[in-house]
Amino acid sequence: MAEQSIQLTKLASCAGCGAKVGAGVLAQLLGGLKVHSDPRLLVGFDKSDDASVYYLDENTALVQTTDFFPPIVDDPFLYGQIAATNAISDVYAMGGEPKLCLNIMAVPESMPKEAVHDILRGGYDKVYEAGALITGGHSIYDDEPKYGLAVTGFVHPDKVLTNSGAKPGDVLFFTKPLGIGILTTAEKADLLSEDGKALAIRLMTTLNKSARDVMVQYRVHACTDVTGFSFLGHASEMATGSDVQLEIDTAAIDLIGEALDFARMGILPAGMYRNRTFAEPMVDAGDTELAVQDVLYDPQTAGGLLIACDPEDADALFEALKPAVPSAQRVGTVQPYTGGARIYLK
Repeated sequence: MAEQSIQLTKLASCAGCGAKVGAGVLAQLLGGLKVHSDPRLLVGFDKSDDASVYYLDENTALVQTTDFFPPIVDDPFLYGQIAATNAISDVYAMGGEPKLCLNIMAVPESMPKEAVHDILRGGYDKVYEAGALITGGHSIYDDEPKYGLAVTGFVHPDKVLTNSGAKPGDVLFFTKPLGIGILTTAEKADLLSEDGKALAIRLMTTLNKSARDVMVQYRVHACTDVTGFSFLGHASEMATGSDVQLEIDTAAIDLIGEALDFARMGILPAGMYRNRTFAEPMVDAGDTELAVQDVLYDPQTAGGLLIACDPEDADALFEALKPAVPSAQRVGTVQPYTGGARIYLK
């Protein structure tokens, strides 16, 4: 987030995954569309999953996703890195490995060519770190810059992970601290500390590759990456899709201290309010502090993986995650659905 000759965030009215259309509005927009079926389509968008999965043969299924957004930092290279990290994450959440990527880019005609080049260079950097290739893409002129990727990966058909496979008794894990959206909102107002800036950049440019590589060695029943719809938004999709309820231990969640402080001051992204409107009817917050709830509704960019693991493998998975991810957290359990709320905060 260092000062640059071009300030990308000044060119955009919203930033990162906070720019996502709210989950409730998106459901309305998709409602009534005629959807064709195909017996080889293993995962579609009917349960709000992270990517689609298509059966190719007994050993291979194709995973496809796309993601792009306006700048969340001013540095073009970092912006490219963050956007690519975020886009690739959906493949990891499905248990897959990314292989081919296409650039998606919109830029103002007045943007310096050097800045455009640096955005692309940042994207290439993370794609290659993931072991994938960029093989083309598409670019247009627009008033506001936007960048992201269409990503194709592969997974064994019997090892596909979705957000709808959580089972009662499963243990829930999360792999990154929460509060990125609040930090980047504070940065826009020049309120964020240097340590906060460094932490935000480190988290948003950390691939979920290591988390994926660890979790596929254990009996994981469900997974989703926590991005623009927030921890509680994505958790509610997992609970609803799996027809279970989740008990979340809020004390076990790694909330970024500076983000929590800003939440208590009311410095919050607009996306937080959209996420709360969507997910709050499914959440029993109990006596959880309002600011803590705000961080749990905070839109994340390139957030961590929320994993539901068989209880017999839970201890081993937790120990394996600790050295592999930014913040290994054992955050709750999956329970049978008893009616009413889908998520209970403890």
